[in-house]
Amino acid sequence: MVRLTILDGGMGRELERIGAPFSQPLWSAQALIETPHYVKQAHQAFIDAGAEIITVNSYACVPFHLGEKLYEEQGASLAGKAARLAHEVASQSERKVLVAGSLPPVFGSYRPDLFEAKRGKAVSIELLNAQDEYVDLWLAETVASTSEAKMYAELFSLTDKPAYICFTLQDEEDQPATLRSGESLEDAIALLADIDAKGVFFNCSIPEVIEQAIEVVNHVTNQVGKSLEVGVFANSFTPIKSGHKANASIQTVRHFSPQEYLVFAKRWHALGASIIGGCCGIEPRHIYELTKWKQSLSKG
Repeated sequence: MVRLTILDGGMGRELERIGAPFSQPLWSAQALIETPHYVKQAHQAFIDAGAEIITVNSYACVPFHLGEKLYEEQGASLAGKAARLAHEVASQSERKVLVAGSLPPVFGSYRPDLFEAKRGKAVSIELLNAQDEYVDLWLAETVASTSEAKMYAELFSLTDKPAYICFTLQDEEDQPATLRSGESLEDAIALLADIDAKGVFFNCSIPEVIEQAIEVVNHVTNQVGKSLEVGVFANSFTPIKSGHKANASIQTVRHFSPQEYLVFAKRWHALGASIIGGCCGIEPRHIYELTKWKQSLSKG
């Protein structure tokens, strides 16, 4: 069985839960701007729960959330600030904690139809340059199409740090696993294998669709004779439908218990996932349950 590394949980909803200022459209950037101590508090809570990797709170440092004017004035500096905060908290830990830089969807989550490669790449380069000094690895989060994946693959040539594309999947349990764009997951994984990517993550999708996705990874990589490291950080949202407008409302959370989330995590790990954490709505208490389980594996 593969070695397990524990990733953190969802920063945005954790900031909201602990009382940080949190509203649309700024989302998790609001605490970064107004009350950065809450950002450090949230990072620390995940580390205390056992996270071995924490993710920079730069997900909302894009024009979609900040607006064009505020992004032009402060977008890159806010992403740099978020990376410094994460680095400071990680460096003060008594054990080794890695920092993952976050490259978020520039045009809004779950909206591959809004993607523009030229603008997306320009913004993503600014966010990468702002964070790179302070991070140990990279996550291109909530990637919804192969066009986005290709852009990030090109972008990763600008850093010598491990970098992963994190696909978000259609929240449909009774259908073959597909990207939010409707594209085949098999084709997306074949693309990553073809460019010799280090690995693939699945994020911001309901837990129920992840198991099938990992099976697709295993099938494709076995066929082409290559390996991909697999990571998962699922959300606890109700299923998200196509055409979702992320700034129009705050998505409903299903509030999985830590024990319920652990059941899913065990299946993912059995299929080969080596990095597991959580996305929106997954709290430090969930990460603590994952940590206890990991510790039991080492004793077994």
